[in-house]
Amino acid sequence: MVLKDFYKVLSEEKVSDTKYNVTILVNEKHDVFKGHFPGNPIMPGVCMIQIIKELTEKFTQSSLLIQTLTNVKFMALINPEATPELRLELDITHTEDNLIKVKNTTFFNSTTALKLSTVYKKI
Repeated sequence: MVLKDFYKVLSEEKVSDTKYNVTILVNEKHDVFKGHFPGNPIMPGVCMIQIIKELTEKFTQSSLLIQTLTNVKFMALINPEATPELRLELDITHTEDNLIKVKNTTFFNSTTALKLSTVYKKI
């Protein structure tokens, strides 16, 4: 975990060979929210991208490097004080050229907060 104590995994479910559902709890008291933004904490997009990478590394048991990000859509602001619990749906596939493709949708309650596709290279 790059940011110590930033989030904890509450549950993990392997839905199929490629699909995982993960529920996390964001630490609303983490120092990152003191600067982003004081009095109105908002989850930094780069932190969500990092969480997705870390979960993908766990499920693939690989160290990964982001090669490309596409279709990144931040659809709702994540306020960790109001909605610290997030549900991430990950669809992880391996390509013939040893890359890992991930499609993610992140929710709080029934609200879609983030959609993205990324390709990782194993390192």
